[in-house]
Amino acid sequence: MAEQFDVTIIGSGPGGYVAAVRAGQLGLKVAIIEKEKDARLGGTCGLRGCIPTKALLNAAHLYEKAGHFENFGLKVEGLSYDWAGVQKYKSDVVAKNSAGVTYLMKKNKATIFNGFGKIVGKGKVEVALADGKTETIETKNIIIATGSVVRPIPGFETDGKQVVNSDHILELTKVPKSMIVMGSGAVGVEFASVYHRFGCDTTVVELMDRIVPIEDADVSKELARSFKKSGIKCETGIKLDKLTKDKKGVKVSGKNAKGDDVTFEAEMLLVAVGRMPSIESIGLENTKVVVNPRGTIKVNEYCETDEPNVFAIGDVIDTAWLAHLASKEGILVVEKIAGKKVEPIKQNLVPNCTYCDPEVASVGLTEAKAKEAGYDVKVGKFPFSASGKARILGETDGFVKIVSEKKYDEVLGVHIIGPHATELLAEACVGMALETTADELGRIIHAHPTVSEAVMEAAEGVHDLTIHM
Repeated sequence: MAEQFDVTIIGSGPGGYVAAVRAGQLGLKVAIIEKEKDARLGGTCGLRGCIPTKALLNAAHLYEKAGHFENFGLKVEGLSYDWAGVQKYKSDVVAKNSAGVTYLMKKNKATIFNGFGKIVGKGKVEVALADGKTETIETKNIIIATGSVVRPIPGFETDGKQVVNSDHILELTKVPKSMIVMGSGAVGVEFASVYHRFGCDTTVVELMDRIVPIEDADVSKELARSFKKSGIKCETGIKLDKLTKDKKGVKVSGKNAKGDDVTFEAEMLLVAVGRMPSIESIGLENTKVVVNPRGTIKVNEYCETDEPNVFAIGDVIDTAWLAHLASKEGILVVEKIAGKKVEPIKQNLVPNCTYCDPEVASVGLTEAKAKEAGYDVKVGKFPFSASGKARILGETDGFVKIVSEKKYDEVLGVHIIGPHATELLAEACVGMALETTADELGRIIHAHPTVSEAVMEAAEGVHDLTIHM
């Protein structure tokens, strides 16, 4: 007789494994299915996304920092890097992180099935195991947490050598002499930051009229300025439509916003646009689950699909494709299954973080979106160039921007570009969840000297009360 579970999770990324942990904490019998051939857990984020990318970014940041040690009165002679060593550092971080997820599964008594999971009927999931055998799981609830994969872009097919995607670029055996980065979202600007700092001549090409286009316009402008200062070229308003390759490298061409022909040449092209939900062959045809035109799974605010007791979280649904959101969706679903009272996730309070150099982080409405929504907007802004701690760090690019509304003074959005931006954002998330006003945020005592003081000063700036400007 097949083993019976309370909940079976297909996928072990940040959505899936976090859901499994919470299920174990609540006393539910849980199974988790992972198709990764070497049985590693962690999903795209842990194995080919967030974790390895940020490890490379850290190494690149340290290397760039060491190149300016003389600014701190320190001497370094013969500074260089060992790319194989950098890759080993990255791989070691990934391995330890994955091992940590496996430990969490054991600690919370989750049964791991290494194979491809497919829904074959109501409450039944078939697993094609790594050894070629199959096993059927009987379960009361199913959570689809299969994540996303790189979407092929017609005309810009990757070969893993001259034309690479976000998976390939993590495993390069050497740093290319030059690179074109197609797309300036998080993937594009993060890898531009990495490889430029290791000596690659890097050009970012963006279809929209500014880089990191989902961020506040002031942030986009500042990142472009900082990139230009560091030597990263940014070309915006460019629609690429042709790729050619030869022994020397790649050539991409298209048209700019004026309709003029443009061409870029480099040793390598990184296609940093396009991902799609990974839902092929998981048995949705055996359910009432509805797939949206975009290819995502239709769910309600509790991540419930049209099939009773089947849920979907993370990159397979239409919410923001962010690891931390997938984790919270997984927790929400499991707590609902366990009979707990749950509240829908407030999508306007989901933080965005981009780990380029300088870092970019935001939560809530941009200034433009706040105005579009009809708010009478008031803005406060504080540059890191006026921060004592930022001067100490030697990282004075960027600013904190607070978007507030005049009537109630409520903070509608916080936008940060600069040192430790992704860490600084946490207090904005807490403050906005508690419906903080700019006045309240500005009156909170922040330790000195810290870069977090910039948040306080920007909030004070909403009422023209900034001290250090």
